[in-house]
Amino acid sequence: MSETRKRSRKRFGGHAHKKQKGSRELEVGAQGVLITCNMNERKCTSEAFSLLNEYADALYGREQPADTQDSLSEEEEDDEDAEAALKKEVSQIQMSMKTHQQRFTAVDSGANNVVFIRTHGVDPEQLVHHILSDLHQTKKRKSRVILRMLPVSGTCRAFPEDMEKFLSVFLERWFRAPQRATYQICFKARNSSHNKREEVIKAVAGLVGKLNPLNKVDLTNPELSIIIEIIKTVCCVSVLKDYTLFRKYNLQEVAKEPTNQSTGPQEAANQSTGPQEAANQSTGPQEAANQSTGPQEAANQSTGPQEAANQRTGPREAANQTQEHGDGEKADGSAESHDVSAGNGTKEAELE
Repeated sequence: MSETRKRSRKRFGGHAHKKQKGSRELEVGAQGVLITCNMNERKCTSEAFSLLNEYADALYGREQPADTQDSLSEEEEDDEDAEAALKKEVSQIQMSMKTHQQRFTAVDSGANNVVFIRTHGVDPEQLVHHILSDLHQTKKRKSRVILRMLPVSGTCRAFPEDMEKFLSVFLERWFRAPQRATYQICFKARNSSHNKREEVIKAVAGLVGKLNPLNKVDLTNPELSIIIEIIKTVCCVSVLKDYTLFRKYNLQEVAKEPTNQSTGPQEAANQSTGPQEAANQSTGPQEAANQSTGPQEAANQSTGPQEAANQRTGPREAANQTQEHGDGEKADGSAESHDVSAGNGTKEAELE
């Protein structure tokens, strides 16, 4: 039985489904773009490649393909064995792969709905800022799946000692005296439980204060935003500008048209109905005329003696009312009972 199980494992690949660690995973020392999506990582990767290549070609020019150099002539290849020629060709391909790296490479981020594109020979902050500024001006939607696109300028191990050592040097470019700026700290951790938000923010704010005490915190409209994204054991760091203007670097929100300003003419039209409201309010004299019926009401109220006479028939009214409440009639039945009782009281008064 054990032999058959071993054979079945070998036959179906055993543990081949497990991912192997290598250059295709997010690791310390990488630079690139961290992209979040909504349940479709494959389409997000394709959209990211097309979008990054489009704007990278405009900034840095088209990417040069790898040149395959054939050092052997056709006569020399005929003389050598086929096996030696194949080995030499494989070595040449490996050397060309090492010397030439692609501008963008997809890397396993280690978190769901997150794609990491590793860059080579490209400044990720400059590239992503150029993309968002163009989308902010043109209001064109060039992606359906991509949500946020955050550049990553540096990475380190996601442990407090390593982060403090790395950030103390990394942040000097923006916050060391005589440079100063207002800033905010944005922290996000995925698949990591050994870093607490409050502790990380407090430690980073202390480092920025040591570099220059004139650096101030501004949570409404800061000049710079320190982005800290932790995925497993890797900490991705970047310092971004126009973070609030570009809606936290959200491609979907940046491309939206402003809706509040478009309702200005409609509000102005609604406000133009003021004269009509004034005309409606001009009916005050009529209301005053209606209110002038006070003497008639006073005359109606002058029938006090008759009411007093009507009130003498209290026992009979009480009997009528008892019968009405017993029947469970509506509320307006009480008014009818008063009319009937009043009529009866008048008839009794006449009989007397």
